[in-house]
Amino acid sequence: MVQGPRRTKRTILARVLLCTAFAVGEVFAVSEVFAVSEGHAQSKVEPTVQPTAEDIARGKALADAGDCASCHTADPAKPFAGGKRIDTPFGGIYSPNLTPDRETGLGAWSDDEFYRALRFGVARDGSRYYPAFPYPNFTRLTRQDIFAIRAYLATLTPMSHAPRAPELRWPFNYRVVMRGWNWLFFKPGILMPDQQKSAEWNRGRYLVEGVAHCGACHTPKNMFGADRRGQAYGGGRVAGMFAPRLDGAERGGLKSWSVEDITEYLQSGRNARSHAGELMSEVVVNSTSVMSDGDVRAIAVYLKDLPAGAPEPKVTPPQPSQMAAGEKLYNGACIACHEADGSGAPRIYPPLPGNANLQSADASSTLRIILDGAQTLTTPRAPNKGSMPAYAAKMTDQEIADVTNYIRNAWGNAAPLVTADQVAKARRAK
Repeated sequence: MVQGPRRTKRTILARVLLCTAFAVGEVFAVSEVFAVSEGHAQSKVEPTVQPTAEDIARGKALADAGDCASCHTADPAKPFAGGKRIDTPFGGIYSPNLTPDRETGLGAWSDDEFYRALRFGVARDGSRYYPAFPYPNFTRLTRQDIFAIRAYLATLTPMSHAPRAPELRWPFNYRVVMRGWNWLFFKPGILMPDQQKSAEWNRGRYLVEGVAHCGACHTPKNMFGADRRGQAYGGGRVAGMFAPRLDGAERGGLKSWSVEDITEYLQSGRNARSHAGELMSEVVVNSTSVMSDGDVRAIAVYLKDLPAGAPEPKVTPPQPSQMAAGEKLYNGACIACHEADGSGAPRIYPPLPGNANLQSADASSTLRIILDGAQTLTTPRAPNKGSMPAYAAKMTDQEIADVTNYIRNAWGNAAPLVTADQVAKARRAK
């Protein structure tokens, strides 16, 4: 008898958990609907009070902190009208229309329906959202802040636009799976302040863990797209790049950054230690650079207080011959901007020694920058420009691996080695 391919433990576990999710979805479907409906009845929103200008302003500030515009704008001529494709490991999802259009947006929604979406991840028709919509973070918002966001969105210009349906692989294309996902990974409820911490720290935590949903990118995910337990802010893969650690890790985290460094980075997209990459640049432009000084500093205070999480990997230094090959390439292509000692020109060409992004365990972002080049983000606080050419057509896979290993391990840096095969894979992924 011909045997099929061997199943790995990971594959078997995935199938078992999928079956569990389906079972939970079927067994608890009726009881969950009853429980959620009962909870809504108990917390039924009082008749809507006309929002004040202060409510709307607070809602706008929260929408800015949540970077809603980045995900919900596909066409710059139609802000917040949705339709932007968000790629996940399970397929593509298209963001919904947040404008007050009555047919395709939020215009016909009640306040209670909006509250239910953000608090419980339940759509207007009772179906469950996918966690690409970060309701696991939004559930931590207060009722007042949820309605402030609703009040702000109601002031937007209505735009008629019906985004496409999700394009997810089986079985994730069945929303009933989300009942099991929620049962396993979702805990609704507001975030309670820590009385042992300052008001500024608590404000930062509320923003980071709530509306700003920083962990959506900066926390590694399990095979079902849920945060890995015990690894909060330990860095995560996003769209072929790596969102670096935000914890206190020595090499790849924020241990060497001060509160002022973090604040400057969020407000301008750069500081004396690093520059925002492609994905983070969008966050800076649409979110952190337009937030209040107080809120940005609160985020910095909270992030700086995060302890180091999982240990960073032990590093085997490159062989002297590898370092020599990488140094030769560096001297020929990089030294003009980054200097022989890697010091660069802070806030124009980022310094390389001690660079946390450069020393991340996952080199995806570094490879992407070397292959594709980069443009320095310009903001009102940092209008001067800088650029780096692309080397995809100028260097072989081995050469890019050599120069990457050199800059990740020279000047006191230490990071795992990159192979030519990894470079080839990154090249194909573009």
